[in-house]
Amino acid sequence: MTSALAAAESAALAAIDEAALARTLLELLAVPSVTGSAAESELQHLLARRLDRLGLDVDLWAMDLPALRAHPGFPGTEAPREEAWGLVATTSGDPDGPTMTLQGHVDVVPPGDRARWHGDPFVPRVVGDVIHGRGACDMKAGVAANLAALEAIRASGVRLRGRIAAHFVVSEEDGGLGAFGTLQRGHTGDACIITEPTGGTVVTANAGALTFRIDVPGLATHASTRDAGVSAIDAYLPIHHALARLEARRNTGADPLMAEYRIPYALSVGTLRAGDWASSVPDALVAEGRLGVRLGEDPAAARGELERCVAEACADDPWLREHPATVTWSGGQFASGRLPSGHPLRDLVGTAYADATGATRPRERGAPYGSDLRLYAAEGVPTLQFGPGDVRLAHGPREEVSLAETVEVARTLVLATLRAVGVD
Repeated sequence: MTSALAAAESAALAAIDEAALARTLLELLAVPSVTGSAAESELQHLLARRLDRLGLDVDLWAMDLPALRAHPGFPGTEAPREEAWGLVATTSGDPDGPTMTLQGHVDVVPPGDRARWHGDPFVPRVVGDVIHGRGACDMKAGVAANLAALEAIRASGVRLRGRIAAHFVVSEEDGGLGAFGTLQRGHTGDACIITEPTGGTVVTANAGALTFRIDVPGLATHASTRDAGVSAIDAYLPIHHALARLEARRNTGADPLMAEYRIPYALSVGTLRAGDWASSVPDALVAEGRLGVRLGEDPAAARGELERCVAEACADDPWLREHPATVTWSGGQFASGRLPSGHPLRDLVGTAYADATGATRPRERGAPYGSDLRLYAAEGVPTLQFGPGDVRLAHGPREEVSLAETVEVARTLVLATLRAVGVD
């Protein structure tokens, strides 16, 4: 390490304002930025004003939704939306030098049953070192860590050889529209760290996830003469059992990065809708669910496997043989993604964490859920995830994050970024 880099690292680490980081996180959590809502756009504008005050080159734009939806690579969405705002802020520096991208999504999922929360999910609650609220770990703590790292580097006055780009995106929770639109606008980088919650590990690969819909026909009749009709619920049951067998087959011989998960590529039916009257035999059932995509698997191949599974179940059933169920694909369509094996970004982040905290280097693993990682990787940007929080608490009423862990991530980002872009 050069003396200039060592001095810059010390100055930037000393400039991290832990109290300000906590205030930032509380401010972010107070904005109910549910994906697709007006508050999602509100938060992008709030962040843009803050980044502008830092003296960064800020690009805040309204995405052309019709054009993005018409693009062959469009990742799909599930939440209705009327607008989407992109936000990228870049430091000054040599445009021919390396660019390190710090990425985070500002949208959150709905709070669900509010009676299960201790108070309002959008009024953050602090208990000691722990901050509770919707979006605490997924992933506003990561966004706050990105901001803290940027602010510390700017406050330290170090001169960068390359550049740092902060990408704040919408719509990650329902497909990745925000990251897709950001990349389509030409904002990329030489490497990218996404501060999703990784629980003290470095995540270098994500499984994919495809949303499917199965329509199952029945034959309506009065409930008192149900033998004269065919219940779409009963007709669906052999399909459901076939899907369970398909999940078991698809989870044999998983990639070593996914070995710690009992079901790394889950196939789950999330909603069932059937019938419109209690005294009628239902003539239609709709099942919607999620199909896990294996690392390196073509999503088209995964879709084909589920479609064949449903077709075979129909062929074995007397009613469905003549009245087959149909499969369609809607909502989020996440391919898998991974950092190329042996890429130095993994060691860069691992070493930065060890140096910033004095702890051992974090272990590497994959994650069984889809994320924006695969979109950056598909554009040739080496990408991994490293951020504060435990993903098992995300999307639930116990969502929380440790402030100390968030500070550790911010410190790690400072070192990894300075080492990636270099200093004068």
